[in-house]
Amino acid sequence: MATSVLPTPDKPAAPRAGAGKLGWLVPAIVTGGLVPAVVLAARAARGDLGANPIAEAMNQLGLLALVLLVLSLAATPLQIVTGWKWPIRIRKALGLLGFFYVCAHFLVYAVVDQSLALRAIASDITKRPFILVGFAGFVLLLPLAATSTAKALKRMGFARWKRLHRLAYVVAILGVVHFVMRVKKDVTEPAIYGAVLAGLFLIRIMNWARERGNKRG
Repeated sequence: MATSVLPTPDKPAAPRAGAGKLGWLVPAIVTGGLVPAVVLAARAARGDLGANPIAEAMNQLGLLALVLLVLSLAATPLQIVTGWKWPIRIRKALGLLGFFYVCAHFLVYAVVDQSLALRAIASDITKRPFILVGFAGFVLLLPLAATSTAKALKRMGFARWKRLHRLAYVVAILGVVHFVMRVKKDVTEPAIYGAVLAGLFLIRIMNWARERGNKRG
């Protein structure tokens, strides 16, 4: 996530003295973030994804996407609580990795599961609510990814860019709802992600209220 950020609507931080000391951080995050995809591909090649390999692959990819998107949204609250600057440096990488896994999740469904049968896909989206919710999240992520560069931020202007990237919160909520609707009965795991997301929102709201109060004072 550098000079512009996919999932968080904050203004990119200015370069700091000594920032080069953490130049390894983003490459490490990207490398580590891609390891699960390599492992999953290797398991698929060995036929080691169980009785329903397509469902297993989709579940794993979807979970990775949600985890990474929530982590990217945690960057600013973590900075607010701790004062650390390094989370801001990695949020773009986390967000784009999340987008990568969302795309992979959707492609496994559309290409492997549905063989690109557009009518069947359209029917699924319109008739199955949990797929509609997931697809809506995917569609909302597209403009965020497309405007995640410094050039896009400069072209749009910070105010417009910030308004657009608030959609990241909507995407995360849709991801949790999609997860809840997918598991149906035992919602413990998606509820945990929902609680974490609610906590992150609360930190942001409290910080906003505090800053507004300071301005009035």
